[in-house]
Amino acid sequence: MKKEKIYYIDNLRVFLITLVVLHHTFITYGAPGGWYYKEATRHLAALNPMTLFVSTDQSFFMGFFFFLSALFIESSIVRKGLQFFIADRLKRLGIPLLFYSLVISPVLNWYVERFGYDKKISFWKYLSGYHHWVDFGVLWFVAALLVFTFIYLLIRPLIKLNTEKLRPVPGNYIILLFAFSIGIISYLVRIIFPVGWVLQPVGFQLAHFSQYISMFILGLIAARNQWLDHFDVKKAKPFAIIALSMIFIGFPLMYMVKIVTGCSIETFAGAGTFQSFLSAIWEQITGFSIVVVLLGYGREKWNRQSMLLKNMSRSAYAVYIFHPLVLVSLALSIRSITIDPALKLLIVAPLAVVFSFLTGELLVRIPGVKNIV
Repeated sequence: MKKEKIYYIDNLRVFLITLVVLHHTFITYGAPGGWYYKEATRHLAALNPMTLFVSTDQSFFMGFFFFLSALFIESSIVRKGLQFFIADRLKRLGIPLLFYSLVISPVLNWYVERFGYDKKISFWKYLSGYHHWVDFGVLWFVAALLVFTFIYLLIRPLIKLNTEKLRPVPGNYIILLFAFSIGIISYLVRIIFPVGWVLQPVGFQLAHFSQYISMFILGLIAARNQWLDHFDVKKAKPFAIIALSMIFIGFPLMYMVKIVTGCSIETFAGAGTFQSFLSAIWEQITGFSIVVVLLGYGREKWNRQSMLLKNMSRSAYAVYIFHPLVLVSLALSIRSITIDPALKLLIVAPLAVVFSFLTGELLVRIPGVKNIV
């Protein structure tokens, strides 16, 4: 596949990175999830759409990252050679992991303690009692990608690569059945590892890994069988209807279940409850549907790239690594303003996106750094 034919993949990465920044901004101001600094609004009129936004994000965006990352692994191995591929992976994934854990994490945690919670402590004194030197933060994704990649490299010699006969792209019903199956697996996994349970110190939320693993494998299979050539608007349209129905009908119905049963939101997280079953199925059908929609519409409607999008795509990895510093700094800079946190969200969200990409653009121009990110 020629480079000019896959601009939409780079554009989709820009879209996903933007969602990552917005996702963490929404959590900052009240949506469910963990983050370095939070000022939660108490207004349900704001909390409900914020929860819908982060829930919809979570249904697909990180799984889609694993899918897109896996798409080019095999071609990269063939082009670079196995040894150079491994060295490149360790450089581009391993160095950011070390930098984030040893530099960004302690700086961020001290920054929040000092200026978010008004603890009068110097950075060096804070470091003297700091014990979380393995803390990947948002780079848990990078750590997981590194693990997935090396597992694939170990089993790759056992896989018979048939380059003559290609597997046909799955039909719509097969995709929905697969999504439903991953939903059931996710439900079972969440009996032991509910949503919110984190494997420390690597930061893996195992509740979501059924989708992540399956998306990574699907990315490898899709690349080998040229499935992306068969995604178009015609294939995407029914999934657009399903996704919209799940978001604007299915999600409110789940909220009604919460009201009628009088359960807490934690009931949807796992432990084998009926609510957690509904949540897991909703999440996977919604997520897989959105992925099909983005691939289909992206290939036909967004397969061109302006200079702005090209620069944003080039800086996307740097944005992913450094956006926590940008976001937390912005949130703390308006901490003293006495308005509802939901209104602060409207201020910080666009600024966080703009300044994160500006920071990324500057970083990829630095010699040495640009060879890593």
